[in-house]
Amino acid sequence: MSADTRQNLTTGFGQKRQSFRHWRGQRPFWGGMLTLLAGIPIMYVPYQNLTLGSLTIRMSTTAGAGSLIIGVLLVVLGLTMWFQPQSRVFAGVAAILLALVSLVVSNIGAFLIGFLLGLIGGALGVSWAPGKPVKAERAEHAGTAETAVQTDTDATSPAAPEEGPRDNTAVSGASPDGVDAFDGNGRHRAG
Repeated sequence: MSADTRQNLTTGFGQKRQSFRHWRGQRPFWGGMLTLLAGIPIMYVPYQNLTLGSLTIRMSTTAGAGSLIIGVLLVVLGLTMWFQPQSRVFAGVAAILLALVSLVVSNIGAFLIGFLLGLIGGALGVSWAPGKPVKAERAEHAGTAETAVQTDTDATSPAAPEEGPRDNTAVSGASPDGVDAFDGNGRHRAG
């Protein structure tokens, strides 16, 4: 792949795709998507008629308005997960509770489709956590490498005792001065 090809990927459609990918990575995108999709069958199915030949079956429940409210709230909670990721835990828990309520209110959670989508979407919203920035992660790894080198060379670290081997070779329990049986070479004796 040449440098010209890589440059063309970041212009036009490639740039929009990359910015969408960045936006998607900073929020519980799939939790919001599934929660939003859960609201559609829950609010749609109770108001539909099923026609089989000349027989019309109305799927309306006694709580048709409740189904509409639950569906709209699930759509709003899905959008909340997208556009306000700091309230993802509240939105996820509310989505799970609304999905559970839809079992009794809206034709068994719109024939279990909306129920399962709401349950999984809410769980994804609750469990999502923001990632660390890439630059901070690299600096953190560099800092731990320097610390490890410094610990190995530091003469006052606990891994390298100042005094020689200890005379106390107690095998069971701790020694009288509160230190476990210490062999002097950095290892503890097994008893």
